[in-house]
Amino acid sequence: MTASVHAAHLAQLNVATLRHPLDDPRMAPFVEMLDPVNAAADGAPGFVWRLVEEGTADATGLRPAGEDVIVNLTVWETQEALWDFTYRSGHLEVMRRRREWFERHVEAHLVLWWVPAGHLPTVGEALERLADLRVHGPSPRAFTFASSYTAAEAARHLQAVPPTQPEQAARSARQAAAGGAAAV
Repeated sequence: MTASVHAAHLAQLNVATLRHPLDDPRMAPFVEMLDPVNAAADGAPGFVWRLVEEGTADATGLRPAGEDVIVNLTVWETQEALWDFTYRSGHLEVMRRRREWFERHVEAHLVLWWVPAGHLPTVGEALERLADLRVHGPSPRAFTFASSYTAAEAARHLQAVPPTQPEQAARSARQAAAGGAAAV
C-alpha cells in the first residue's frame, strides 16, 4: 500500500461474468494482459491497493459473487487517479476488448465509495456497496463515475442512506451472476 496525504480514498469494485473459463484458449488474450495491467496499476499515480488472492498475483481465482464471476477490488487516492488509470492507460485496451471475454451486465457492475485513508475494504463490504447501488441507485454511499460524490459530500450524507444487509448483497451478486449479465 502506498502512503497518502488524503483523509479519504476511493474504493472501487468491478465484477465481470466470464464468457468462458479462464483456462479456455479464447480467454488467453485477457489472461496474458493480467500481469502487465496489474503492474501498471501498481505503479500508477494515486494507486493505493488491490485485492489479490493469497499466493497469487491477482484476484481472478476468488469467486465471491459466483463461480463464473471475477472481481476487481482496488483503492485509489482520488477519483481522478482511478479515472486516469482506467481510461488513459494500457488498461483501456482491456476495456475495448471486454465483450470478447465478459458477458454484458444488465445492472450495475461497478461501484465506487469513499473509505478512510488506510482502510482496506473487504470483498463482503464491496459486494454490499454494489448491492446498495443496485437497490437504491447512486448515493454518497455507493456511486459510479457518472453519478459521483466527493469525499466531503459522502462524509456529510453517509447516514442518510441505510446500508444494505450483507445477505442481500450476496444474494444480489449471485442473482446478477445467474442472470448472465456482466462487463468490466
